[in-house]
Amino acid sequence: MRQVLIIGGGAAGLMAAVGAAKLGAKVTVLEKMKEIGRKLRITGKGRCNLTNSCEIAELVKNMPGNGSFLYSSFHAFSNQDLIDFLNQVGLPTKVERGGRVFPVSDQAKDVIATFSRELSNLQVTVLTGQTVKKLLIENGRAAGAMTGETEYRADAVIIATGGASYPGTGSSGDGYRLAKAAGHTIIPLKPSLVPLEVAEEWVTELQGLSLKNVTAAVFCAGKKIAEEFGEMLFTHYGLSGPIILSLSKKVSEQFAAFPNCEVTIEINLKPALNMETLDKRLQRDFAKFARKQLKNSLHELLPGKLIPVVIDLSFIDPDKFVHQITKEERLRLLDVLNHLTFTITQTRPVAEAIVTAGGVSTKEIQARTMESKLIPGLFLAGEVIDIDGYTGGFNLQAAFSTGYVAGQSAAAGS
Repeated sequence: MRQVLIIGGGAAGLMAAVGAAKLGAKVTVLEKMKEIGRKLRITGKGRCNLTNSCEIAELVKNMPGNGSFLYSSFHAFSNQDLIDFLNQVGLPTKVERGGRVFPVSDQAKDVIATFSRELSNLQVTVLTGQTVKKLLIENGRAAGAMTGETEYRADAVIIATGGASYPGTGSSGDGYRLAKAAGHTIIPLKPSLVPLEVAEEWVTELQGLSLKNVTAAVFCAGKKIAEEFGEMLFTHYGLSGPIILSLSKKVSEQFAAFPNCEVTIEINLKPALNMETLDKRLQRDFAKFARKQLKNSLHELLPGKLIPVVIDLSFIDPDKFVHQITKEERLRLLDVLNHLTFTITQTRPVAEAIVTAGGVSTKEIQARTMESKLIPGLFLAGEVIDIDGYTGGFNLQAAFSTGYVAGQSAAAGS
């Protein structure tokens, strides 16, 4: 019976354990935290966005960080395979807007409980509170790992430690250290899916405000780099929410490639309306509220928190009566509605990123098996690899797919 040792009890590690145990391997999982699945507990705002129901080609497309590397893994263990597996072991799932897949219970803890039960059924040994200090490599092959004074021998070792984001969940970069010590190249880490800090101090007035159906576009030195449509959120330091997180990697790339370039984000508050149509809408509101002050006339167009900000940026006296607003002032107001602009000062730190970009180079990993090209018997899975995707369940699917493939390959032997 082959002995498979898995370092990390997150999404990739848990699925690797399932994959290996199903082929009859004796599996041991070493998790540094006191419980498995700590990061899973906070995904999808505690609901756990497990995967996305789209086609495999779309999965790859939504993994801008080396998505093509994942073709084999996605086909070997697809999103439908994941859904079928979870349903079979007692976790019903549902599909929501944008193809996002969640447990029916909307509880991430149920996902972890399901994996715990299945690992127990498969007789997988899970040891928590175990921090791996080094890999054991003998005669050029992976032979196990050490946690302090304790040595764990194995025929195959899988590194599934996650990235460097949310270190409080255990993802503190241990896998990079272990892989680097084994001779692997670590692509420099940077935050992906991370909130953005802005220079405009008045953003604090909008803290907690969520906007739906808006467009956000990233500009570097006036050139549009990327654009997303959907939902966003204002924070005390800047911008967050799904479309901002999706754009954050482009922002990081611009800062890295052009450190002296001014990076801005423009929010179109009414992207469904062109300028002419929006102007007509505004004029109708102005006719309706002609005898009101401007500050009391925009409530049908904008959320309350936005009104004083938009008026101020339009350089209009908020106490001015609507029927006194000039055409020039109205056009300035329209411009702000279409181009609410923020200057990005920096991304939030890697520790606050939902996903870490960078990691073990995909050029040093067999895409079909997840085995290291440098150290036979060493496998890698999940976020420790240089892969990253957009929000919507894509990153978790990558973790589950690479984990399952690594587990099966490690159990089968090379």
